Amino acid sequence: MDATRLNGVRVIAADSYTLGEVDGVNVDPKQWRVTHLKVGLSDDATRELGFNKPLLGSVKICLPVETIAGYGDVVTLRKSLIELKGSDECKTKR
Repeated sequence: MDATRLNGVRVIAADSYTLGEVDGVNVDPKQWRVTHLKVGLSDDATRELGFNKPLLGSVKICLPVETIAGYGDVVTLRKSLIELKGSDECKTKR
């Protein structure tokens, strides 16, 4: 599957909570594999997970691919919203 086709797909936690949408992937260039899914959080998910909403844009978290239970029209996760608390925010490299 082309990883860019995942961009914009809704991400749903195991407890049916809509987190946001896929906004890219992280790739390990040495192993040629996707390691993390970048998820742009909705405003509600940003609050629920304890992040501060930026003035412009959204908070993006990086979820390990092992967190993914399945994908199709939506990406479903193995973890609930509560289990995702403490997830790392994706840092952009400059």
